[in-house]
Amino acid sequence: MSSPTHIVIFGASGDLTKRKLLPALYALSCETLIADDVVIVGFARKEKSHEQFRTELGEAIKQHSRFKDKAEESGKCPWKTFAERVYYHKGDFANAEDYASLLKFLDSLPPKNTGPSNRLFYLATPPSVFSVIIQRLGGAGLVTKEANDDGWTRIIVEKPFGSDLETARILNEQIAAVFQEDQIYRIDHYLGKETVQNILVFRMSNGIFEPLWNNHYIDHVQITVAEPLGVEERGSYFEEAGILRDMIQSHVLQLLTLIAMEPPVAFEANAIRDEKVKVLHAIRPYSQTDVTDHVVRAQYVAKNIDGNAMVGYRQEPEVNPKSTTETFVAMRLDIDNWRWAGVPFYLRVGKRLAKRLTEVAIYFKHAPYALFRSAGCYTLEPNVLALRIQPNEGISLGFGSKAPGTTIRIDPVQMDFLYETSFQDAQPEAYERLLSDCLTGDSTLFARRDEIEHAWDLVTRILHVWNGIPRPQLPEYQSGSWGPDESDDLIRKDLRKWRKL
Repeated sequence: MSSPTHIVIFGASGDLTKRKLLPALYALSCETLIADDVVIVGFARKEKSHEQFRTELGEAIKQHSRFKDKAEESGKCPWKTFAERVYYHKGDFANAEDYASLLKFLDSLPPKNTGPSNRLFYLATPPSVFSVIIQRLGGAGLVTKEANDDGWTRIIVEKPFGSDLETARILNEQIAAVFQEDQIYRIDHYLGKETVQNILVFRMSNGIFEPLWNNHYIDHVQITVAEPLGVEERGSYFEEAGILRDMIQSHVLQLLTLIAMEPPVAFEANAIRDEKVKVLHAIRPYSQTDVTDHVVRAQYVAKNIDGNAMVGYRQEPEVNPKSTTETFVAMRLDIDNWRWAGVPFYLRVGKRLAKRLTEVAIYFKHAPYALFRSAGCYTLEPNVLALRIQPNEGISLGFGSKAPGTTIRIDPVQMDFLYETSFQDAQPEAYERLLSDCLTGDSTLFARRDEIEHAWDLVTRILHVWNGIPRPQLPEYQSGSWGPDESDDLIRKDLRKWRKL
């Protein structure tokens, strides 16, 4: 008899569980991608019954699931049937007795089985309690280190994974004392997005692109992650993190490694992650002068946009009125290997920017235009390959074409591919893919220990320089703009400019 699977979500009363995790698990069930013996247990401090928990999650499904229209009892995938596999267990994260009672509760759940169950633990909690939960799981005997015919144990850890290199290493040591590396799934939801996964397929399955993917043909790369919203209700968290920790260390460096990595020997987890780590290892380390010259940080300030007053960062709830926390970062990175030597990577990330956008733009080198100079054409736009992660997911290629008329005028035109028009099937949510992969034991889209630590090493070097400046005067940028003038200066001094978006 196969072992049942118990998914235990720590922090079950939180927003992540209601908005992302349960809707994702429900969608996987609707698509028959998880077995009928998968049972979900929410673990949190609040007192509530199984029925109260199910009712709360049912309301969340109606708001956030892409299968919400099927949730009615008469539908194809009724929530009532799925909810019978959802339970609640009250417990305090620090109380060892609550973990002993959790073990007894899991053993009592249907379907009954004489052997151990598969167990997936999801830490959907504040990072401050990661360590204690991990220690209590080990102490209660809830973790089986060796997978066998009786079942396996895995854990998913949400970001932020540490706040600098030292804290990340400490957390890795604490997890390694209880779980083996192949049981640990450090999640970054960006890697679950279809367009992010498509980067490798696009590069390596098309013979016209991979031969050009090097410093012989590429001039530079721009990665932009823009959000029109401010910090909203996350002021206290953002004050501690800042956008360098919140976005660069995780999402943006993940995108960079996928763009820059060498082709792996196989489409397997460790082969892919080996190549990603090599990219991080090859990034030129920042000196103090490099941080000053190649990194710009700034804060958004108030502005009236379309009649709506947008407050500045320092006026946001739970933000220090004298805060020096950055809400925008632009930086230049150099990868010192044979493929990318001499090709700068420009990263631009910010809150309260002009619009919501995540894009990687590959700028190819200019073609020689002596041929056209005699015809009165003195400039040529470079070819740009843009990989749009969100929104309007797709890929566009810009190239020059003769404009109609009696003279030679070369204008840039676009060839566009859009996911929503080319593929009729709805794209799964990122958490659906990542949860499915974890349940099947595929760690390809999850970060490995050395990957996390190499990324933190880069970011921590910047933080050390910033921390040495007592009261920095951060540049400011207006809400709804594309960042401060200093960001434009950063790329302009290399005789380049940011892509118009």
